Amino acid sequence: MSDELYIGLMSGTSMDGIDAVLARIDDHGAEFLDHQNTPWPADLQKGLRNLATTGQVDIDQLGSLDSLAAEQFAKAAIQLLEKTGKQAADISAIGSHGQTIRHRPTAATPFTMQIANPSLITERTGITVVADFRRRDMAAGGEGAPLVPAFHAAVFGKMDEERVILNLGGIANITHLPADEANSTSGFDTGPANTLLDYWVRKNLGTNHDEDGQWAAGGSMNGELLNRLLTDAHFQLEPPKSTGPEYFSPDWIKQHLADYPDLAPRDVQATLTALTAVSIEQAISAQAPNCQRVITCGGGVNNGELMRQLAEQMAPIPVESSAIHGIDPAHVESLAFAWLARQTLHRHPGNLPSATGASHPVILGGIYPA
Repeated sequence: MSDELYIGLMSGTSMDGIDAVLARIDDHGAEFLDHQNTPWPADLQKGLRNLATTGQVDIDQLGSLDSLAAEQFAKAAIQLLEKTGKQAADISAIGSHGQTIRHRPTAATPFTMQIANPSLITERTGITVVADFRRRDMAAGGEGAPLVPAFHAAVFGKMDEERVILNLGGIANITHLPADEANSTSGFDTGPANTLLDYWVRKNLGTNHDEDGQWAAGGSMNGELLNRLLTDAHFQLEPPKSTGPEYFSPDWIKQHLADYPDLAPRDVQATLTALTAVSIEQAISAQAPNCQRVITCGGGVNNGELMRQLAEQMAPIPVESSAIHGIDPAHVESLAFAWLARQTLHRHPGNLPSATGASHPVILGGIYPA
């Protein structure tokens, strides 16, 4: 491959940390080289989560968190350079996704907002930064998400097999990779993956996540509540569609639970886990009925109970980790934004209109030169 080295920085809707990857990228694909995970400081993580889920936003708090988040993104990149022995001059660019705090593609005036000031990241690292990837797609009439399908097609596409790439972040999204090149790659957000599960376990157990899904596994799924949750309008929409934790929020689940005051918290967790698995299966069955393999990535791959239910829902179609295909599940999205940074620098489009609904392919992001 070429000597073009890129860093991808990603913190998803779960906000469990910043994943930084170093990759060698050329026109033929991306080679993962190394990574560094930087946890969010607890107070900053709390502030970001509140900003992403509350209706009212204080402008001073927004400005402060924009800078504080950027400092952490820069720290992650610098730690990765130190770990790998690379210098800033060795890196062509950083692709920084930023931290999504609001995503409103269907609002009267559609918008999306990711913070983590890219100018500050450039200044701290001495490396050119490409950021603000989503808004150009939205300007072209798209939803600004999902943006990873083009990358999925580049690294996971296999022309003799129809595949779905399933990302289990805070929100679940799928990329449909048809076996026939005549058909377009597509993708969309299916609904919640970890966002409701993590919220409910934090509220009831005080931990950040349901370790291996064991709390849910010991509960009993409530079929009536599950069916009610599945009637939500998002699940009925045809793609392209995208969503976020500001929609599938604490208030969303509280509203549905109002009619189930006696339901045990553990049974709620079991039902929310089933909601993720069933809504994903329904989306794949509807939009990729000839799927032959599901390749999973994202933090949800570590939830054994969720993976068990997905395998059960999708049987006999195999459900397997992206690690089997050469990329650790934790690094797929950060690697994607390193790849998207190269697309931008080389003036190549990074979106897929068949996934986002944009009127045409566009070059994504803004460039902040070192």
